[in-house]
Formats: sequence, C-alpha cells, structure tokens
Amino acid sequence: MADKSFEVSRLPGFGAIAVVVFLVLYVPIFTLVIYSFNAGTTITHWQGWSVKWYYDAWANVAIKEAAVRSLVLASAAAVISTSVATMAALATTRRRAFKGQSVIFVAINQPLMVPEIVTAVALLIFFGVLKSWTGYQGMGYLILAHSAFCIPFAYLPIRARLEGMDLSLETAAADLYATPWQTFRRVTLPLLGPGIAAGAMLAFVISLDDVVITEFVKTAGQETLPTYMLGQLRREMTPEVNAISTGLLAVTVLLLIAFSLVNRKKS
Repeated sequence: MADKSFEVSRLPGFGAIAVVVFLVLYVPIFTLVIYSFNAGTTITHWQGWSVKWYYDAWANVAIKEAAVRSLVLASAAAVISTSVATMAALATTRRRAFKGQSVIFVAINQPLMVPEIVTAVALLIFFGVLKSWTGYQGMGYLILAHSAFCIPFAYLPIRARLEGMDLSLETAAADLYATPWQTFRRVTLPLLGPGIAAGAMLAFVISLDDVVITEFVKTAGQETLPTYMLGQLRREMTPEVNAISTGLLAVTVLLLIAFSLVNRKKS
C-alpha cells in the first residue's frame, strides 16, 4: 500500500524557500552585529574592527537613563501582567466550562489580534482623558499601557502549563483536608511555577522591545531605549546605534532561551 503520509519538507522547492527565508531574517541581524564593531563613523562603510562604539554607548548619559527606564518599565509591566494573567488563567482553566468562556478568551487575547497601532491610539486617548482629569504626567501611564499589552503574552504559557497539569494531586490534597489556599500554595503554585516564570520573561521581552505603544503614550523625558534609538534615526547615525541594538539583541536572545528552557521544564 502506498504511503499516504504527507510531509511538507518533501515538497519541491521547500529547502530553497527555507534557505531564502532564513537568509532574509538573519543576514540583516548578523550584518548589524558585525557593523557594531566598525571603527569608522558611518554605519555602512567598513573601516576596521573596534569596540569604540560600545564604550561610547556605555559612557552616554542619555543612553544609560533610557536603558534604566526601559528595565524598570519592563520589570514592572512583567510583574503586573503576569499576576493578572495568572489569575485569569486559573479562573478560566481550573473550573468547568461555562457560558461566555470563549468571549473571555477573546477579550484576554485581544491585544494579539488587534493591530498594535490601534491599541496605541486607544491608550493615547484613554490616558489623555485621565491626564486631563488628574493632572498626573508620570511613568504610571506607561507601566499600565505596557502591562495591559503584555497580559496575553504572559497568559498563553501560564494557561498552557495549567492545561497540562494533572488535577489528581490537587484532588488528593483536598481529600487530605487541605484548605483551598493550602492546596494552591503547596501544590498548584509550585507546579505552575515554570509557566509563571516563562510568562514573566516573555512579557519582559515584549515590554523591553516595544516602540509603538511607548511612542504614543510617553511624555517628555520618558524616553526608553527603543524610542531613543528611533529618535537617533532622524539625526546623524553612527555605529553607536548598532552597538545599542546588539546589546538589546543579546538581552532578548538570552531571555528567550531562558523562556524556552523554563517552558520545557517538567514538574
């Protein structure tokens, strides 16, 4: 009998298309990293190897302030969004199916389905109204905006972890007269830990790299590292921007590797 199994990798031209896609994706990134070590003052003309631009970026006060602000913003957004996502995941998976459950899933994942520019404009209008009412102009708006945007990114791995967890251990704890809080603290939470950590890291990376929402919501003096780099594009660019980009790339890659390892961890 003929083999009826279907494998995409055996289709004609699959290998060539895969090579082209990987080249388009990664050659520009490798080029960026290489040119961050360019000794010259232009970003496209190679003039020898140097780490000068890394030293310049490290000594740049504006870059340091933007980097610290980005880390604080991403950390706060990761904590808030992960906390909300954990509660949402528990409420939507640790119970029987209920009417309107699909609507709740759609509402939680809405930032993933709507273009980011739409979310940014909506947040700009909403926070504009709040600013006019309260007069507050601080970082709180950016933290709330990033937290709201990162919730679905944290929710997905946490929910996936919960759906893969066996209920028998929690049932056994209840049979042994553990209270709901004791069952959650001693059984559910430790088992859910890898999913929470993965969701927090993913939310941190999304917040750290965000440009669109930050650009719409921020006020004067609230530059993050990505928006600082965007501003540099409008001025005379130097390989310093390449050095900053390479640093951000390294942080993102490390966090994504950690996310992958934590998400694969078994209970």
